[in-house]
Amino acid sequence: MKKNKKIRVLVVDDEIDICRALEFLLIKEGYDVMSANEGERALELYSKRRFEIVITDLKMPGISGLELMKEIRALSSSVPVIIMTAFASVENAVEAMKLGASDYIVKPFINDDVMMTVKRLLRQVSLEDENRTLRLQLSSRMASDEFIGASPLISAIFEEVEKVVPTKSNILILGESGTGKSLIAELIHRNSPRRDMPLLSLNCSAIPETLLESELFGYRKGAFTGANSDRKGLFEACDGGTLLLDEIGDMPLTTQAKLLKVIESGEITPLGDTSPIYVDVRLIAATNKDLQSLVKDNRFREDLYYRLDVIQFTMPSLRERREDIPALAAHFVSRFSKLHGKDVTGVDEDAMDLLAGYSWGGNVRELMNVIERAVVLAMGSTISPRDLPERITIPSAGDVTGTCLKDLVGDFERKQILSKMSKHNGNKEDAARDLGIDLATLYRKMKKLGIK
Repeated sequence: MKKNKKIRVLVVDDEIDICRALEFLLIKEGYDVMSANEGERALELYSKRRFEIVITDLKMPGISGLELMKEIRALSSSVPVIIMTAFASVENAVEAMKLGASDYIVKPFINDDVMMTVKRLLRQVSLEDENRTLRLQLSSRMASDEFIGASPLISAIFEEVEKVVPTKSNILILGESGTGKSLIAELIHRNSPRRDMPLLSLNCSAIPETLLESELFGYRKGAFTGANSDRKGLFEACDGGTLLLDEIGDMPLTTQAKLLKVIESGEITPLGDTSPIYVDVRLIAATNKDLQSLVKDNRFREDLYYRLDVIQFTMPSLRERREDIPALAAHFVSRFSKLHGKDVTGVDEDAMDLLAGYSWGGNVRELMNVIERAVVLAMGSTISPRDLPERITIPSAGDVTGTCLKDLVGDFERKQILSKMSKHNGNKEDAARDLGIDLATLYRKMKKLGIK
């Protein structure tokens, strides 16, 4: 980080003289400084304006420095927080570091020590930003136009993909529906030595059992009624390429046995033929089902499972990589604006908060559909909360999942908070006032209930 970027520092202490001293010191060094004399005010400032570093007293009336750190970290997990404490309370400061504080300074402080601590933490953040940039560069080398993501979970998958693309190993991709399993298969194929050969796919749950075998292995003229000519199956059609078997967990046991034979021998025998054909096909299987449970229930062959599970990827749900939602939303806005001839350029802050806090049971596919709907309905250049479905802006009673009193209360509070946030267009101060609680309590409840 460079000083000419006017790094923002938040100073929090119930002693006004301490705040003024730190303000003078930091402004002299070229920082943009704001101060607060209580934790509640500090939260208000931070919610309206992000800071690159926070310096807070440990013991304060109302919200303590430790509680303030937790609330700020809920809003921004990477911001450095420096704890200030009197010499007699150093042990408490050390305990605070165990709970996540970046460092501590002892009062009365020495100006040079304060500046050394601030500069060291900012250098550390700068290095972390550089590492994040390198991960983004890796992601951009591997990612397709459709597969968007730079979160740690997705970056790790990109790194693993880069390792396996040169090989011939079979791959099993697990994950909920809508997480992008087919896109990862496409990514693997397009970056592999087989990129110039076909990539074909078959949804095993969409083909009747009576037709599945002929789709995979083909048939000869006269093999059955209606077979008026020879037809290649998918294995033969993508010889030298990659075959994606989607929803492999729904494949019938009889077809599983024949698939296993193909994997073991590399040969297929079309229906109505007796002469096997050698094929060189890389298999990628995908499913949203628990194959190990299916194996235990004798609904999936154990030997086939281990043949397919040479390399395994587990796609994270969108709930597990919420930091990718803004990039995904921007991508879909651009796509559907062009498709529908709309002049929509982005998503406003309030709508983005709602998107980030939603559960996304349908994962990326659901987000894509929501954005398309919003683009079509948008009256202005940006998507706002009024363009989003009601299930996102105000969860219905059907969304209540709790079964015990604690869960039911939590679901009710979550619904009320989201309702007031929507009513006040995302203004947290007005929402807190309408709910009859202070802003700090609202932040604590939002964090506890997983509302971003």
